[in-house]
Amino acid sequence: MKDTPLSNCERDFLLKAIEEKKRLDGRQTYDYRKIKITFGTDYGCCFVDLGQTRVMAQVSCELVAPKESRPNEGIMFFNLELSPMASPAFEQGRQSELSVKLNRQLERCLRNSKCIDTESLCVVSGEKVWQIRVDVHTLNNDGNLMDAASIAAISALCHFRRPDVGIQGESVTVYSPEERDPIPLSIYHMPISVSFAFFQQGTYLLVDPCEREERVMDGLLMIAMNKHREICSIQSSGGIMLLKEQ
Repeated sequence: MKDTPLSNCERDFLLKAIEEKKRLDGRQTYDYRKIKITFGTDYGCCFVDLGQTRVMAQVSCELVAPKESRPNEGIMFFNLELSPMASPAFEQGRQSELSVKLNRQLERCLRNSKCIDTESLCVVSGEKVWQIRVDVHTLNNDGNLMDAASIAAISALCHFRRPDVGIQGESVTVYSPEERDPIPLSIYHMPISVSFAFFQQGTYLLVDPCEREERVMDGLLMIAMNKHREICSIQSSGGIMLLKEQ
C-alpha cells in the first residue's frame, strides 16, 4: 500500500505557512520536538519518542570469526527496518530507497565515525571477536526518522552490556550474567544526527521536519555531530545548492 498523496491545497497551505515562519505544530523554525528516551528490561533495548515519531533499538552480540583484513577488531552491524506498523507507505519485506538511505546514514554516523572501540571487542586475535548488532525498528513515523534512529541506536549501545569471557589455552568460556557481571561497551563519543529540511529551492530552512513537512520539502541535510563539535557525518539529498551561511 502506498501513502495517499497530498492535495494541492494542503501543499500550498504548508508552503505558505513555512514562508510565514509558522509550523503546523506551533514550533518555531529551529525548534526541535520533545525527545523522550525509555529503556526496556533487557540490556541494550531503547525506545525513543521524537514528537509522534517512535523508534525502538535493540542491541545483541555473538562470537564470530573476524574479518581477515582486521583480525584484532570486532564487527559492528546496523539494520534499520521500516515496518508497515509505522506508516502505510512502508511495505513488508521490500527494501525501499528510504530504508537503504537511512541504513547507510546510520552506518556513517555510528560505525564510520569510530565512536565505538572495536578493538576492545577482540577475544582471540584472528579467531574470535564480538559482533555487535544494532536493530532499529520504526514503530510510528511522523517524520525525521534518521534523528530518532541515531539517538535510539547510540542510547541502546550505551545501555548494552556484553557477557564476560574467560580464555584458558585454546578454549573460550562465555560467562552468564549470574556468574560474572556483563561488561559495557567502550564508547569514545556520541554522534547525534540533526536534520534540516529545505523548501523552495533552499530559500527556507526548518529543523526536525515532521512527516507532512517532509512531503513538501525540496531537500534534506543531515549532520551528525558529537559534543566536541566534530562533524561525524554529513549528507545532503535533493541536489540543492546551499549558501555558505546556510
